[in-house]
Amino acid sequence: MRRQSPLDAAFRNPTVIGALAVLITILAVFLAYNANHGLPFVQSYRLTAQVPNAEALVPGNEVRIGGVRVGIIETITPVAAEDGTYVAELALKLDKSIEPLPVDSKLIIRARSALGLKYLQITRGVSDEGYPPGAVLPLSAAAPEPVEFDQVLSTFDEPTRENIRENLTEFGNALAGRGPDINTAIGALKPLLPRLERVMRDISDPRTGIGPFFDALAQSASEVAPVAETQAEMFVDLDTTLAAFADIARPYLQETISKTPVTLRTANETLPRIRPFLVNSRKLFVELQPGTAAAAVSADTIASALRVGVPVLLATPELNDQLPPTAAALRRFNDDGTARGGIGRLIDLSEALGPPLRFIAPAQSVCNYATLLFRNGADATSKGNRYSNWQRANALNVPPGPNNEGSPSSAPANGGADPAHPLARANFLHVNPYPNTASPGQSPTECEAGNEPYAIGRQVIGNVPGDQGIRTEDQIGFQLRKGGGG
Repeated sequence: MRRQSPLDAAFRNPTVIGALAVLITILAVFLAYNANHGLPFVQSYRLTAQVPNAEALVPGNEVRIGGVRVGIIETITPVAAEDGTYVAELALKLDKSIEPLPVDSKLIIRARSALGLKYLQITRGVSDEGYPPGAVLPLSAAAPEPVEFDQVLSTFDEPTRENIRENLTEFGNALAGRGPDINTAIGALKPLLPRLERVMRDISDPRTGIGPFFDALAQSASEVAPVAETQAEMFVDLDTTLAAFADIARPYLQETISKTPVTLRTANETLPRIRPFLVNSRKLFVELQPGTAAAAVSADTIASALRVGVPVLLATPELNDQLPPTAAALRRFNDDGTARGGIGRLIDLSEALGPPLRFIAPAQSVCNYATLLFRNGADATSKGNRYSNWQRANALNVPPGPNNEGSPSSAPANGGADPAHPLARANFLHVNPYPNTASPGQSPTECEAGNEPYAIGRQVIGNVPGDQGIRTEDQIGFQLRKGGGG
């Protein structure tokens, strides 16, 4: 007979079996109770997500990715946003298998059943960067905003239902009794179907690009949506504009439209002839650009000239009234033989005076010699007493020497002091009989007379080397008042 082990005896004991059954039952109830909050002793990936509205969500709702349950919502907490509104903050307990969740993932609350049960759907992104445990998914990730089933049902309110009923009634009235006509229309459409089939085949071909076309339309719509109100205002303003046009539609707009073909025909004939003018005008404006730039700098001066010129132009009519009699008098003077003879003699005189004046005029206009001569001539007799004036003169007291100014000479002075006279000194002649006076052909242009810097200790006759300048008043006045130089 085989001996029974203590373990077999324990499992054959009804008390032990009953205790194990109660323990398993309690464990099953505990696991079932906590099933909505995840299994105990299992590591999880916890995140926080913000959604604009958590209506109909309750703690314990599922979190799914691609329809597969990956976690639950532990708690739902209202949080105040910066603008004063409130958003819902969801504490998510997710499986470690989805860690990390890409940062470009999106959230949306979807209906699980028609009775209002919800779940949180996560559309996993493709970014290489992921949310660390404990991170917060921003409110921008909760997009797009879902459309609830009750919102869809609420669109069919009583006015909408009445309008649908009326539409169906009118559609029935439109089709009632028109069976033969519809059959005829269907028969007429038969030739269209092969062409439609080819068109649909081309449209469905990926090479047609109909898909990217609708994507582009969606992008265009997304660009237009922010300015929808502005466009609506534009249509309102356009209605106002068209209403204004309606008031002048006849006869003004009608005449404009009727005359437009004739105008266009004339333009077609004329524009080729005008084109050279336009080309030349363009060249003119291009060439005027430097002048315009210069005019911008001189704008103030031009404006001042215009302000001065306006009174002058206002007085111009009086001048114009005097010009005809003046011109008539000039005409009579021109027709007078005696006057013409006198003018001829004046021309001869000017031709005779021209050569000397070319030399005399610079002596006065540049060097001022004539004015200085008369001034110094008057200054020579400016001194006197109550009886009379006298002429000033210099007495030459020159020590004796050969050919000096105080004794007879036989040759121009050129040094040679007399040893017999202790006070005698060498005499040198300094004279410039034809000095430069800025006349034509003279080089350099200078006022040499009265400005000669005579060299000491040697004879100087003729023009002095160098340019003596054109300033003559101080030097010549000094020389003439002192009795000249030499």
